[in-house]
Amino acid sequence: MGNIDWAYIHITINHLPIVLCTVGAAVGVLALIRGKRGLWLYTMATMTLAGLSVYPVYFSGDQADEFLNDPWYIKSGVIDDHNAAANYALAALLVVGAISAYGWWRALRYREEIIPGWIRALVLVGTLFAFSVVTRTAYLGGKIIHEAPVLTLKTAPAGLPPGIATPPEKEK
Repeated sequence: MGNIDWAYIHITINHLPIVLCTVGAAVGVLALIRGKRGLWLYTMATMTLAGLSVYPVYFSGDQADEFLNDPWYIKSGVIDDHNAAANYALAALLVVGAISAYGWWRALRYREEIIPGWIRALVLVGTLFAFSVVTRTAYLGGKIIHEAPVLTLKTAPAGLPPGIATPPEKEK
């Protein structure tokens, strides 16, 4: 088993708020169309969880940036672009997560009432905004690897240890 470092942790957990936000946005639109209370509750619960999951991802990303320290195999500036977008994603998900948590709590406390329109509007607009910001952040994060200069090389750089770019030598 390889070493677990901050970059590995970040790559492992960063999909959680992305998936939660995507599902929350899709169900939020469905809730708007269908008007079902259960769909609104699901949207608010999902976005609450997205808001709770975003800080560990953000923190691990900062730690991964420090750990990697702009290595030669990553295009200059792409980590900084991703980090700048992550600031907005963090803010958007924290805000919509808090709004959704309040709406979810209120809807469960007052089960007989219709979820107020202003809560539904804030949740939906916040969710769709957060989805757009998170999507851009994820796209920029993908560029860290997908636009790595090392991927354009026809052969592996000299001096890499066995097992990195070539099969490891078998023990005799």
